[in-house]
Amino acid sequence: MAGRTYVIEDIVRALDRGPGDPNLATIFIGARGTGKTALLSYLADEALEHGWISVSVVAAPGMLEDIYERTKEAAAAYIDTTDSPKLKGLTVAQLFGLEWGSAPREQLNWRSRMNALFKGLDQYGIGLLITVDEVSASLDEMISFAATYQLFVREGKRVGLLMAGLPHQVSALLRNQTVSFLRRSVQHRLSGVAGQEIAQALVQTIASEGKTATGEAIDLMVDAIGGVPFMMQLVGYRSWDVSLGSCEITAKDVQRGVALAQGDLGQRVLEPTFYELSDGDLAFLRAMLEDQDVSLVADIAQRMGVASNYASQYRARLVEQGIIGTRGRGKIAFDMPNFKEFLLSKFAEA
Repeated sequence: MAGRTYVIEDIVRALDRGPGDPNLATIFIGARGTGKTALLSYLADEALEHGWISVSVVAAPGMLEDIYERTKEAAAAYIDTTDSPKLKGLTVAQLFGLEWGSAPREQLNWRSRMNALFKGLDQYGIGLLITVDEVSASLDEMISFAATYQLFVREGKRVGLLMAGLPHQVSALLRNQTVSFLRRSVQHRLSGVAGQEIAQALVQTIASEGKTATGEAIDLMVDAIGGVPFMMQLVGYRSWDVSLGSCEITAKDVQRGVALAQGDLGQRVLEPTFYELSDGDLAFLRAMLEDQDVSLVADIAQRMGVASNYASQYRARLVEQGIIGTRGRGKIAFDMPNFKEFLLSKFAEA
């Protein structure tokens, strides 16, 4: 959670204050590797310390039923979530005992079934925090859920919603008129973490497990991480793993760990991002590779052989996905760590 202290404090205060706090509807936006999923998991655990139960789902088909079932499981420690049994019948001559069966449950819709759980939890002052990862605007259930959640809030339910997604998915979701209330939610764009905070987190984490790391090792890790939370997990894990059997992590351990972590990043973050890009996106990025650092959109358009307004459409798409970022009027550069180097090797293979 290096670099996320202010975000965590906002959410924790909201959990303590309860309904009405705007931070109870928050969206985390960021490219792959910015720590969205880790942050959702941390806050879901934190909620338990503040009088809330939490359920975590991914935006995928069946998510509504998953939220209901996970809520039933989490609430079972506090309220009775089972159907009331009724006497079904007697065996012949009552010799073989009583036979019980569940009462036929009335066919209630998802909102009504959730309301029943809210009613039980409210008796104990317990709130429900729902976290939804990998939001998808193309999923009908995602839209239905967001619209119904708005009604829960309007009815004064003790409920909170934390969502996370890629920039272009969140933007598409917010454009949907059915869930316009989400535009008023708190939005955090997760970016890189300062090197000083990463170094401090590394030292503290290593020390908490009874180990140390040389100053050179910490510096090498910070440089390799480049402010990317997911890379911090990978470099930290790999360097620790390489140094097993030793009480100190050395620069040599980190060098081996970084090489392994870079392979992990390529497979788990860079490759999936690459294969989601269109031919136009790739043509735009290929044209950027000719520049040392900052590119001019006008130069990119000329290299692509297209009009500036046409190239600007791809610029906007790539900025929205967190792959590139603006550096002033008409200027852009790569924002996703290691992606430029990845593309160079990819295009060289082709």
